[in-house]
Amino acid sequence: MGIVNIDDDLHDQIRKASAVSCRSINAQAAFWIKIGLLSEMNPTQSFNEIVAEELRAAGVVSQPVKVALT
Repeated sequence: MGIVNIDDDLHDQIRKASAVSCRSINAQAAFWIKIGLLSEMNPTQSFNEIVAEELRAAGVVSQPVKVALT
């Protein structure tokens, strides 16, 4: 593990995003780094496709959404 120097403004954006995503600041930064790397390696895939592929690889199975009729 190493230390990464980032701009104060970017750190502030990571802090804000981490609160929304319920991740630690380090986990949010790692997520962005991983998605960025995967995006560079797979330039034809969208963000949603990359995330869906990562979820499938982790064994996450989507369940049908049940809609309550009123």
